[in-house]
Amino acid sequence: MIDTKEIQLGRLLSESGLTISVAESFTGGMIGHVITNAPGSSRYFQGGVIAYADEVKMELLGVSEQTLIDHGAVSKETVLEMARGVRAALNTDIGISSSGIAGPDGGSVEKPIGLAWIGLSASKKEYAEQFLFPGDRLQIKEQGVQTAIQRVIDFLAKLSQSESLIET
Repeated sequence: MIDTKEIQLGRLLSESGLTISVAESFTGGMIGHVITNAPGSSRYFQGGVIAYADEVKMELLGVSEQTLIDHGAVSKETVLEMARGVRAALNTDIGISSSGIAGPDGGSVEKPIGLAWIGLSASKKEYAEQFLFPGDRLQIKEQGVQTAIQRVIDFLAKLSQSESLIET
């Protein structure tokens, strides 16, 4: 079997005994889809929330209305709250989140098409990073998915090399 990112992620999660959940906006469920392409993913993948609407972000993931007003849906603050929220809602060790502007509409000077934030939450560590992905709508979404999965792989690789970043 080819050692794809989802296979690598699954191996790292299985070896560490950790679980993961996803909160997706612009990726529309694609992160969860890719994670579940790995055989045995039911051992570590609990589920996800596709939170496209701000109301869903607030009601299901606990994103603060004030965060959305002050920073917008495509922001560091929002993806961190989304990642925390899905981790709590689905009782997982790690929550990963995505929010962005895939286009072709919706971009602005401050937040252009291709802008995306990926967030990660674990009990002792949080992470968020901004990206500007080129391409059309599908290309932007696919880059977001691959980047999100790679960021979890990187996080888990660091975890295996250091003291626990997660309370288990």
